[in-house]
Amino acid sequence: MEDTIVAISTSLGVGAISIIRVSGNKSISLVNSIFKGEDLEKVKSHTIHYGFIIDKEEIIDEVLVSVMLSPKTFTTEDVVEINCHGGIATTNRILELLVENGGRLAEPGEFTKRAFLNGRISLLEAESVSDLIESKSESQRRMAISGVNGRLTAIIKKIREDILNIIANIEVNIDYPEYEDALEITHEYLKEKGKTIKKDLELLLSNAKVGKLIKSGIDIALVGRPNVGKSSILNALLNEEKAIVTDISGTTRDLIEAHMTLNGIEINLIDTAGIRETEDVVEKIGVDKSKQIIESADLIILVLNNNEELTKEDQKLLEQIKDRKHIVFINKDDLETKLVLKNNLNIIKGNTKNLDGLEKLKQKIIEMYNLDQINKKDLTYLSNIRQINLVTESLKSIEHSLEDIEKEIPIDMLEIHLRHAFDTLGTLIGETYEDELIDKLFKNFCLGK
Repeated sequence: MEDTIVAISTSLGVGAISIIRVSGNKSISLVNSIFKGEDLEKVKSHTIHYGFIIDKEEIIDEVLVSVMLSPKTFTTEDVVEINCHGGIATTNRILELLVENGGRLAEPGEFTKRAFLNGRISLLEAESVSDLIESKSESQRRMAISGVNGRLTAIIKKIREDILNIIANIEVNIDYPEYEDALEITHEYLKEKGKTIKKDLELLLSNAKVGKLIKSGIDIALVGRPNVGKSSILNALLNEEKAIVTDISGTTRDLIEAHMTLNGIEINLIDTAGIRETEDVVEKIGVDKSKQIIESADLIILVLNNNEELTKEDQKLLEQIKDRKHIVFINKDDLETKLVLKNNLNIIKGNTKNLDGLEKLKQKIIEMYNLDQINKKDLTYLSNIRQINLVTESLKSIEHSLEDIEKEIPIDMLEIHLRHAFDTLGTLIGETYEDELIDKLFKNFCLGK
């Protein structure tokens, strides 16, 4: 924390501008030592200054330098950002000069880590910064910015405050029984408060399912026999030639993955190898992978050929997916109908020649996952397993306390479960933490953030 850290904050490559960020007690003097222009140690905070980066007498680049003084910065330390011309050689040379003159190359996520350790943001907000950078859809962006703005942190803090008020009143009752103005804590009072807290935590976990959907997207597998049109459907949904399409059965021999956005949610499409009995070693590997995908995908789209009678392979696939979330897409409905299925199946008919049925297919996915409702909501959700596990653990502690209340366990003993719930939620937002956990979380961030 005493080091002055430096890193490139923009994507390295050819571009109009690159930004090199510097943070720490010596950041201004460090940049000043290689800057030809105004004396940066005498300028006002949050100002931009024109000049040159120099190495001895050699001009390296023409730059704009932003100076931001502590504590009103992202890290709460003195921060300087050098805006130079984009390009690998120029950007790296300036970074090298900063390191040569006393700066240390920042670790991944170290700027955000310092913002957290210096009390600028909570741990939830720090994780949301990473989510914002990695967001690929509008819903992911909205959920991440909600976390960055501290909405989820505020919810957690409110629940912790409610628990702490109960704990404080219990302790006052125990330590100062003669204090007549103190709120008398009864089992009935604790039961009422505990149920309210339990409801708040359950709501967080219920909404977390939507959060997981937004962050991870939906894995949709296109499965079926060879040559039923899976790859053609993939290409039509993407509106591009992602998969090779031929009249030869078994053209697709491995998984082909592609991504699209549907109502702001990322859809991970997986085109699988046609499932059939085969002696071809390579094709057999692809078929085995297809069968595994059926077990792991969130949604199965089973593609059948309208122009062929139902085969034993089709029947096996229908049996295999019946207990999974699925859609049966009957392809090639522009040809003579030879396929007969029961009416109770989740069926959509269409073809890729005229693109019939594909909009119905998209709409069906939207309906199955209520995607049309997600963007109308306030996307303040838990977004990863760490967060969900900690809220789940806290909820269990509250449930244990409610069970003990029903058994009329002495009130001073109930405080154990309440305090554990309080401390667990503290770990969630970073009020309490272990160094090892923090290091693990921030190492997944990109450099310069």
